[in-house]
Amino acid sequence: MNAQNPGAQQDPLKDLYADWTEIMTANPELSMRLFRSIFDEWGHPTTEPEDVTYANETVGGVPGIWVRPAGADDQQILLFTHGGGFAVGSASSHRKLAGHVAKALGVVALVLDYRRAPEHPHPAGLEDAVSAFLELTDRGIAPEDITSIGDSAGGNLAVATALSLKAQGKPVPGRVIAFSPWLDMENKGETLKTNDATDALISEPLLAGMIAGVLGDTTSPTEPLANPLYGDFAAFPRLYINAGGDESLLDNATRLADLAEAAGVDVTLSVVDGQQHVFPVNAGRTAAADEEIARIAAWYRG
Repeated sequence: MNAQNPGAQQDPLKDLYADWTEIMTANPELSMRLFRSIFDEWGHPTTEPEDVTYANETVGGVPGIWVRPAGADDQQILLFTHGGGFAVGSASSHRKLAGHVAKALGVVALVLDYRRAPEHPHPAGLEDAVSAFLELTDRGIAPEDITSIGDSAGGNLAVATALSLKAQGKPVPGRVIAFSPWLDMENKGETLKTNDATDALISEPLLAGMIAGVLGDTTSPTEPLANPLYGDFAAFPRLYINAGGDESLLDNATRLADLAEAAGVDVTLSVVDGQQHVFPVNAGRTAAADEEIARIAAWYRG
């Protein structure tokens, strides 16, 4: 485990989360359209990375945004699944974060607009991620040169993509990166309570609503491809996990690291003190975010 303490500083992401929480508290019957519109502000704290271009394309039947830093290796791909409780967030809200990470790693990224709940419950989002992965390999990209990466619910999908491919006997990604992964569909993590006062966004009721939307009436909360905390991590790819020390989903990251390590996976866990859920969204604005992305780049090249 790699614990960090970046010191006190401004946190634009925490301010955004606090604003969202105020809006959701004041408007408990917020429509899904407005809910999604609010969460498309997720990229506001992220600066626009320089020398990065974007292009829309449908890959494997899934729309997405290609993120291409100047001079990047286009044979090394980050397959990025965005966060948002499987229901909100988008490729647009996360393209700048993907740009910062791809630029630091010297690779390109494909940020997917996978199908979202509740209109498309599990396993729709996972099927889309797997479909895009297989299309990339059909195009000649080596599986080991694809990294499945995501944040929050997208971190769940990044992990589950590798688990699903492995279960199907197909080649798996070379690496998996999970930012503040949300894995626990039983909603019983200890840090939901112990970090409730320090997390500016995540709460048990918010997660409960999102769990109902993605699982519906047909998927068990212990289904391994919906809740990777029940997954089989034997022969799983090299894994990098991070989390903020102040977030309520912290123990999702630590439990995943423990499970993977017990299965013999090469796993790195980075917990940064004083940080919120998916704190790398502050890329270009805070030292904590930029230093974390630099650590990921060093890990990627290691």
